[in-house]
Amino acid sequence: MRKKLIGFGLLALGIFSLVLQGVAAYRGTPGPSPVALAQVSYYAPLSDEEANSLLYMIEEEKLARDVYLKLYNETGLIIFDRIAQSEQRHMDAVLMLIEKYNLTAPDTLNEIGVFENEELQNLYNELVEMGSQSVVDALKVGALIEEIDIKDLEEWLSKVDNEDIKVVFENLMDGSKNHLRAFTKVLADNYGIEYTP
Repeated sequence: MRKKLIGFGLLALGIFSLVLQGVAAYRGTPGPSPVALAQVSYYAPLSDEEANSLLYMIEEEKLARDVYLKLYNETGLIIFDRIAQSEQRHMDAVLMLIEKYNLTAPDTLNEIGVFENEELQNLYNELVEMGSQSVVDALKVGALIEEIDIKDLEEWLSKVDNEDIKVVFENLMDGSKNHLRAFTKVLADNYGIEYTP
């Protein structure tokens, strides 16, 4: 019964946060921090999949932040700066879970464009190269990153059981959906390009 009450409380908190974040992120502005979701006192031992999911997702959120910071510097488009701030909050939420469960976070979190995960390092390099071709390409890369994020979060959610991890990942996924809508809206409204996810 206690687990159900905790789960219900997490769900209510998550829904409230998503509504607020969704409105802001859709407009390309960062929403409120999902970090509070990671601070809930719920605790259960981690499976290997859950540990791996946290260590992977913090670097994937970092990839989004780092690419957006790089593309903001190249294009000057405010949407990249605002969504990079949101991605930092996503990293903070995952980091709180990493610390809560006594995992060791990657040493490279504060180094822009540097990753411990070789797959993500290669993806970062490829995405920056693609996005540096033009403003339109940069926006398309933003949309692509959010698609990748959604896909990976869906896969991890099918493998995790801990309620606090599930709620944070669901929140991150909804944030990614809002960011994807923001990028596709700018492409459509400003450049007449219909982006198809």
